[in-house]
Amino acid sequence: MTASQKFAALCLVTGVLVVGVYSNHFGNAFHFDDNHSIVDNPYVRDLHNIPRFFEDGSTASVLPPNRAWRPLVMTSVAIDYWLGKGLDPFYFHLSTMIWFLVQLGLMVLLFRNAFDKSQPDPRNRYAALFAAALYGFHPVMAETVNYIIQRAEVYSTLGVLGGLVMYVCWPRSRRTGLYLIPVIAGIVSKTPAVVFPVMLVAYLYLFDKETPRAAFKKAIPSIILVIALVWLTSALTPKTLNTGATSKYAFLITQPFVLLHFFLEFLVPVGLNADNGHVAFQSIFATEAMLGFLFLGGLFAAIVYAARRQSTRPIAFGLIWFFVAAVPAASFPVAEVDNDHRMFFPLVGLAMAGGWGLALAVYRWQIPRTYVAAATAVILCACAYGTRERNEVWHTEESLWHDVAMKSPQNGRGLMNYGLTLMARGDYPGALDYFHRAERWSPNYYVLEINLGVATGAIHQNAEAEKHFLRAIQLAPTEADPRFFYARWLRENGRTPEAVPVLKSAIQLNPSRIDAQYLLMQSYADLLDVDDLRAAAQKTLAQFPTDTVAAGWLAKAADFHPTAEGYLNQSLLHFQAGQYAASIASAKQALALRPGYSDAWNNICAAWNALGGWQEGARAGEEAVRLNPNSQLAKNNLAWSKSHLPK
Repeated sequence: MTASQKFAALCLVTGVLVVGVYSNHFGNAFHFDDNHSIVDNPYVRDLHNIPRFFEDGSTASVLPPNRAWRPLVMTSVAIDYWLGKGLDPFYFHLSTMIWFLVQLGLMVLLFRNAFDKSQPDPRNRYAALFAAALYGFHPVMAETVNYIIQRAEVYSTLGVLGGLVMYVCWPRSRRTGLYLIPVIAGIVSKTPAVVFPVMLVAYLYLFDKETPRAAFKKAIPSIILVIALVWLTSALTPKTLNTGATSKYAFLITQPFVLLHFFLEFLVPVGLNADNGHVAFQSIFATEAMLGFLFLGGLFAAIVYAARRQSTRPIAFGLIWFFVAAVPAASFPVAEVDNDHRMFFPLVGLAMAGGWGLALAVYRWQIPRTYVAAATAVILCACAYGTRERNEVWHTEESLWHDVAMKSPQNGRGLMNYGLTLMARGDYPGALDYFHRAERWSPNYYVLEINLGVATGAIHQNAEAEKHFLRAIQLAPTEADPRFFYARWLRENGRTPEAVPVLKSAIQLNPSRIDAQYLLMQSYADLLDVDDLRAAAQKTLAQFPTDTVAAGWLAKAADFHPTAEGYLNQSLLHFQAGQYAASIASAKQALALRPGYSDAWNNICAAWNALGGWQEGARAGEEAVRLNPNSQLAKNNLAWSKSHLPK
């Protein structure tokens, strides 16, 4: 084999090993934002919606505050849903893994090109492969690779890498502008890819020895493209988007320390956390804030120093990448000041800088090949072990949120989500314990109030449950979820007539909340309201033409045959909801189908008693007892009627 063939084989082996490291992640569950953007999102269930992803950003999530225009990401998850014939995690993880491997290949090409331009050496190819492998095996990447909807980070990073590699390695693409195609794909996946022009200018200046003015001039086409796509993204992002940030100033002064956190996690990834719950600093003079700004100063000094020498310019470029790639997320205030999946894009630069720094040490000190191979194996094996451990953490909702709750005991959302996993397996006391812990840190969190309502309702503390549901509605009057879960609880407790208007208001607030539409159709069926059932099913099908649940309800409405039992059940639901006149009317419909129906006469008796119509109640009760002398319930209701009649 030639040297090139051996290197190609080594690259292939490295790719296989990366897949092997992630072999325990392909069955991992959906988590966090996956739920509102994939699991509960009806738009991803039909490939016919793909054009809508490019026209309407509201299709990206069932939660209006979380909707952003990312059409390629939504297209990819719709394809994965189709391939897996549903929510099979394997196809979603496989899709992300394929593009992750493509990204690693592009990193090898870009790194090697930069290394060769800085200090030609036959061993540079192996240094480039090591740097890419370090990134591919690194545990930090597991925070993105396991998080399905955050494949947006992969696509965004891939877009910048693809554009640079095409520009650098395929000169013809510069004249035709083809190198901009990956950039477009990256930006419409996630906006951090807008930094491409800065990366291009830095590369041209450091490695092609262009003057700043000449490098800027060559980047003008990409700058124009970025401006156009930023405008388009802004125009197509729904106005309902709400980042949840409370203070722009506090967010911004925290970001230098977040960058320091990223740097340290690259060196020693022991603090990884899916939801660390870090809070923004309130003063620039806070110790951590000052440490962050000192780190930022040191980073800029290192970039300037490394850029002065040709041989260390890959280090300068890697550090520039690390900083610039972090800027978009750091300058757009959101509720979470720090997310570990945000490290995915910036750490490409640290992998390049670190890989080249180690290569220079090997070249300069002439370290024997066996020592280099042994050190490489130790580093990559340690990273691989850490990655597999993180994959296990991401395996289920319970394993993930248990990790969060143990590492962040002051994170209200993390505590609540771990409580949710306990509630899912029926451990209501354990769930309530964590919900109450979460209350201490998040006292006005409407989602927590919903879950408190669900948990207390499950253990039949109905008054407490209703109080929590109503407070959730009060805290979030424009959100659909508090109303949906309140309506579900009402129906479960025999108060279906009350649930209907609550569901209607939930659907009006958020028509994409298809579970609310399903529950409304079920409620109409419970109430034998065929006309409204038919109308609700038709309305759902107009919005989601291939929805099988709505189609099933429409078919049932067409074949509806009323029964005495059905009207009796409807009568009971009305009675439980305090709608006594409606209860009597439904019971009479049951009698129209079965005149000698004792239970229907008993319902009429009970309803008249509740209305104070003691004579009408007594007449109905006497008929119920006559038809069924063994009915103790009918005897009791009749006795209650007679006790209020004049003596």
